[in-house]
Amino acid sequence: MKFLVISGPNLNLLGKREPEIYGAETLDDIILKTKAGAEKLEVEVDFFQSNHEGEIIDEIHKAMGSYDAIIINPGAYTHYSIAIRDAIKSVEIPTIEIHLSNINAREEFRSKSVIAPVCIGQISGFGADSYILGLHAAILAGKR
Repeated sequence: MKFLVISGPNLNLLGKREPEIYGAETLDDIILKTKAGAEKLEVEVDFFQSNHEGEIIDEIHKAMGSYDAIIINPGAYTHYSIAIRDAIKSVEIPTIEIHLSNINAREEFRSKSVIAPVCIGQISGFGADSYILGLHAAILAGKR
């Protein structure tokens, strides 16, 4: 099985940006941890991060025929990117939405995800481990 992990805007600042909410680990730390988890689970994983909506959409489109599932932390795009939502729906690849923080326990505007309805599930609130949990969810999706 092969998965694409997409991290959206501002996630390149992890470790510096609001560590009391997002933790002290950098995105590079999370990638290393997720790669190690993927190795143990005997799955392949590729990573992509962008602060630009169009680049994320292009990457989702390129995933067709190459990946068994997408794991996406859309960052702030979670709450308003109909374009990313439409891209996910269009490619028909099982997609898991993940978040480091519990978006339902934060500001009211963060509790609404326009992405979740086109995903097979959502994981939030487990910090960097949300990425590893996303791998497990993607494996389960592949067994359906």
